[in-house]
Amino acid sequence: MDFLTVVEQNLFTPAIMFFALGVFAGFVKSDLSVPESISKFLSLYLMMAIGFKGGVAIADTPEINSEVIYTALAGVVLGFLQPFLAYALLKLTTKLDKATAAAVAAHYGSISMVTFVTAATFLDAHEIVYAGYIVAVLALMEAPAIMSGLFLARKGETVPNDTGSRSLLHEISTNGAILLLLGAFLIGWASGQSGMNQVSGFISDPFQGILCLFLLDMGLLVARNMEHLKNFTFSLILFGIYMPLLGALAGLGISFMIGLDLGTALLFTVLCASASYIAVPAAMRLALPEAKATIYVPMSLAVTFPFNIILGIPLYYSIAQHLFAV
Repeated sequence: MDFLTVVEQNLFTPAIMFFALGVFAGFVKSDLSVPESISKFLSLYLMMAIGFKGGVAIADTPEINSEVIYTALAGVVLGFLQPFLAYALLKLTTKLDKATAAAVAAHYGSISMVTFVTAATFLDAHEIVYAGYIVAVLALMEAPAIMSGLFLARKGETVPNDTGSRSLLHEISTNGAILLLLGAFLIGWASGQSGMNQVSGFISDPFQGILCLFLLDMGLLVARNMEHLKNFTFSLILFGIYMPLLGALAGLGISFMIGLDLGTALLFTVLCASASYIAVPAAMRLALPEAKATIYVPMSLAVTFPFNIILGIPLYYSIAQHLFAV
């Protein structure tokens, strides 16, 4: 399939069209909304479902081989290093202050679970298999980027007091999204296919519908954050597009060197190309209150997220098809 065909197929999937509906509703100032409690449930469900399904998939894997180890290690290293590249590019091309540039950079070393789920749904629609262990890589890539961002922000400054350091460490290590994702992954791994048979009516059957509702909510959130873009420079908006492309390039290259299959390579590439808008903003609000949230939240949510789910995923898939000669 050529790139335009893949884009067309991606755009006309129910999940992406519900995302577009949410953006449209936000732009026309509709009173359409998803209650906060429902929105939180949708997030919890998606993390639980994707983690559990990944654990079941790895339970069927005969052994933890070198591919699993290399992919996990590459994910952690990239998660740690990408913020340094992002920070250097931001300081070179924008006039952001040190704290805000570091906070933005941290977002681009971390991952977006919803972008990952959208890519997994894209693969399912095309009946392309992928390795379940990639969910564990997803969870491992959250914390390194946060640590890099804080290092960049605090470099050359007085070391913060122990209480503040312990508070941040506790925030990272007990982050609810990471705990649920990893916990569901381990439960799925331990219970295997028999466990999936018991909960498939909840984990598998409603998944697509709940993803559509979640992306509707995300579309509304993106529209609300778009208003901040009027204060953005062209360099900032451009960064929100070329930085994921650089991450994707690294992800594709590493996938090729490790020898991943097409589906797993696409998901690893999406992880490298996405930007966090849940875990990292929460950590930055705690650790870098001086950083401008009106910059780093819209950057990842209103620029990079829509780019990735509408154009990025089809683009990465088209390149991977040629790279892996499928």
